Amino acid sequence: MKLTVNLGKDSYPILIEQGLMARTPGLIAEAAGTGKIAIVSDDNVFPIYGDALKQALAKTHTVIDIVVPHGETSKRFDILPELYSALLEGHMTRTDTIIALGGGVIGDLAGMAAATYLRGVNLIQIPTSLLAQVDSSVGGKVAVDLAEGKNLAGAFKHPRMVLIDPLTLKTLDPRFITDGMGEVIKYGCIKDVNLFDQLAGYDNFDDLFQNIDEIITRCVDIKRDVVEKDLYDFGDRLCLNFGHTIGHAIEQYYHYERYSHGEAVAIGMRAITDISEKRGLTAPGTSARIQDVLSHYGLPLAAGVKSELLLDAISRDKKNIHNNLTYVILKSIGDYDLLKDSREMILEKEVI
Repeated sequence: MKLTVNLGKDSYPILIEQGLMARTPGLIAEAAGTGKIAIVSDDNVFPIYGDALKQALAKTHTVIDIVVPHGETSKRFDILPELYSALLEGHMTRTDTIIALGGGVIGDLAGMAAATYLRGVNLIQIPTSLLAQVDSSVGGKVAVDLAEGKNLAGAFKHPRMVLIDPLTLKTLDPRFITDGMGEVIKYGCIKDVNLFDQLAGYDNFDDLFQNIDEIITRCVDIKRDVVEKDLYDFGDRLCLNFGHTIGHAIEQYYHYERYSHGEAVAIGMRAITDISEKRGLTAPGTSARIQDVLSHYGLPLAAGVKSELLLDAISRDKKNIHNNLTYVILKSIGDYDLLKDSREMILEKEVI
């Protein structure tokens, strides 16, 4: 399956195909031309895919690798200088290419390096986690975390291409399948009730995997359409943040150690829908339907933290403009709305 994000000169293809990793070296070599290549990965993914990719590309290109510890704690602003130093030692120039090989953390970290090193070098995304395949590898948003909050230093950097092989999911720890399902369910919630119902109908993820190419393609296609209409996140693209305002605050509150991104988003989706449904803005029973599907895939429904303790983190949310936040709420499954309100809105749910 091939999709194209149509952004004029910044357009790029997204390939989704089981077994695509076998063709990846040839695709990268063609896209990179005669330039050098830097593979950025983590210590979980590189031994599985990075070594073989580097060896294949080294037949025709100069290749360096930069491997960081896995986990959200590597997506820090103070990690970037280490990447810059490695790129400089490898004599990488503006015509060379960075490969982001890994999950969402690597995609963001390598993407941020590609956006800022020498004011920008080529980027190719090879997402290996479910969350990265359905969400973070597409759309051109890259970022790193600051001590004060998640994704507070970032840029827009569109890749030259995105290469998605669903078979990489077979090597994931089950928790990261669960993590990715948080974002998959989000797409059904905001844009596609049929996708939501389809997800609810599978016995488990193994059952869903029989249609994994279709599921990933549908999620990516939704995001592609949204990004083409709203490149810089001021209109329709905000819908992709459903559950994220509260979710990011939860991640920061627990110092990125208790809940993964997808788990925190799941809690956020449930919490904001509880609030909006209580206000009469969301169809009755919507929150219960979301809770059922989240539970079906092993996602948490609550963090057990008093909402007042999240206010400080939420105040630094990127969507906080003129002391008002833009919350993404649902009118019903598959139909979202944007609601401007203060950070104190979350206090309507005492414990999240």
